Amino acid sequence: MRNYLSTRRIFLQRGLTILAAAPTIPTFLDQTMMALAAPLDGARTQQASGKDGKILVVIQMSGGNDGLSTVVPFGDDAYYRQRTAIAHEKKSLLKINDYVGLHPALTPFKALYDEGQLGIVQGVGYPNPNRSHFRSMDIWNTAEPEKEISTNGWIGRYFDATCPGVDPHVGMSIGERLPIAMQGSRVTPLAFEKPENYAYKGKDKDRYRELNSMSMDHAEDRAATEKMQKARASVKKVVTPDAQLDFLTRTAMDAQVSSDKIASLIKNHQAPVAYPRGEFGEGLRTIAAMIKGNMPTRVYYVSLGGFDTHANQRGKHDQLMQAFAQGVDAFTKDLRQQENEDRVLVMSFSEFGRRVDQNASSGTDHGAAAPMFLIGPKIKPGLIGQHPSLTDLDQGDLKFTTDFRNVYATVLQNWLDTPSKPILGRQFNPLPVLG
Repeated sequence: MRNYLSTRRIFLQRGLTILAAAPTIPTFLDQTMMALAAPLDGARTQQASGKDGKILVVIQMSGGNDGLSTVVPFGDDAYYRQRTAIAHEKKSLLKINDYVGLHPALTPFKALYDEGQLGIVQGVGYPNPNRSHFRSMDIWNTAEPEKEISTNGWIGRYFDATCPGVDPHVGMSIGERLPIAMQGSRVTPLAFEKPENYAYKGKDKDRYRELNSMSMDHAEDRAATEKMQKARASVKKVVTPDAQLDFLTRTAMDAQVSSDKIASLIKNHQAPVAYPRGEFGEGLRTIAAMIKGNMPTRVYYVSLGGFDTHANQRGKHDQLMQAFAQGVDAFTKDLRQQENEDRVLVMSFSEFGRRVDQNASSGTDHGAAAPMFLIGPKIKPGLIGQHPSLTDLDQGDLKFTTDFRNVYATVLQNWLDTPSKPILGRQFNPLPVLG
């Protein structure tokens, strides 16, 4: 046991040049961390775990998705007057009611709607909208429109408030950078673009992989295990600073094993339907594989880019809607086959919508309010909120009818089971979309 602890100190002394930390408990460390058996610590980690609890999947539609071409207000003549070159014909739309219909490529979304698994929140935005991609995305990510500079995001603050001491796998972003939405002051989730980029990068990684996979066949190890189990039975029910340090050390030291596990999960994952090619489809497939593999992740984050459609919008936006629909369709069917669909809520958003008028290049310029989608079997389906007027505008932009923080409050309180006021700064009323 002393050699194992010495190995831990050597590991720490040589530096944790890592991109990730692991959720699994290394055999050799598990036998030395008595404090981890304390029920208080277990309750904390299980509360935040996606292994047996609820999971949130956030889809960011980067660039400013044109909400009026996504959930189309075909019942308003102003839509056709202002968009002579890019409007969708009424007969091509997937009608929700006599006023709005879904983009023709969103057939899987219409199926989800008919099955009672899709909520469409209309006219989502915030006061005094900003038309800068970067500033508006910061506002959505931080949920703090009044602050010019924020160091953490709304999901990060959720992690800070409810998940102190848990391993970084509580949140995962599929992409090169971790979005500020996921960044906390005390908890920093993980981001990786490909599984091979997710690994311990320090010295002696083969040695630590070997240690992590050591069996307990030796008599002395079995004796040590029995001794540790007895010690655990008598340990005080408290979480000490040393226990927290040991917990963090444990997760850091298992980085190589974790990356191998994730790579194996993704490589061997057999989805019931094909995911669309590209980063978005692969990202959703990766998330589905990790959910199936019982990773402890509570929140996943993935992006689909290309929505800044200033010119020739129609063809480009049609392709994006197809990729969006195909990706979500494959993902939801994958979860259904896993029998995990009841545990997962999908939420999509974009930093802003587009203006009502098309521009001279058959595109649309930066706007304000746009719809959000909430997807899952636990959704109360339907249209939520009022669609913005196409004629009563704010400098050519739609006036928001639902504050995005009301959506966040809904997700925090009614899905992630945590008070939203400490995270959002003040109380926003949840929407009637989640029981």
